[in-house]
Amino acid sequence: MKKLLICLATVALFSASTLADDFDYDAFVKAYYHAQVMTQQPNATQEDLEHYLSFLTDDIGNQHFPNAPDDSREPDGKAMMRKGMSRYLGVHTEYKAEIIDYQYGYNAVSIKHKFSAKGKRSDGSDFSYSKVALDVLELEDGKVAVMRRYSK
Repeated sequence: MKKLLICLATVALFSASTLADDFDYDAFVKAYYHAQVMTQQPNATQEDLEHYLSFLTDDIGNQHFPNAPDDSREPDGKAMMRKGMSRYLGVHTEYKAEIIDYQYGYNAVSIKHKFSAKGKRSDGSDFSYSKVALDVLELEDGKVAVMRRYSK
């Protein structure tokens, strides 16, 4: 929790631009999360992926602990995410997700959520997992500029 507070404080102090006072964080969180979940469904399409990507800046930074410890924004960050996520469209045979809690303010959103999936790898072997994760999103002009996922 201490790391989250430090992260949110840093975001608040160093955010490049501020959101309008009337930015609807609740609507944003619900729409963003729904779009993200749709990319994981068994029948996920390229259109679902493009809809999700519409919530991101072109130079998105993506940090996913412990696998990807760097959150650097890259000029082609969205294109890199498109390429990576396209490989996984439709691999799940089951996917369930639920928001546990979310907080927002100061151009940042934190979403604590749980999700579980079953599916088949490209080699035909089965997989399944269940996780709880905390996603911290840094917003810029109403879009996600940096995302950090904390999970095991």
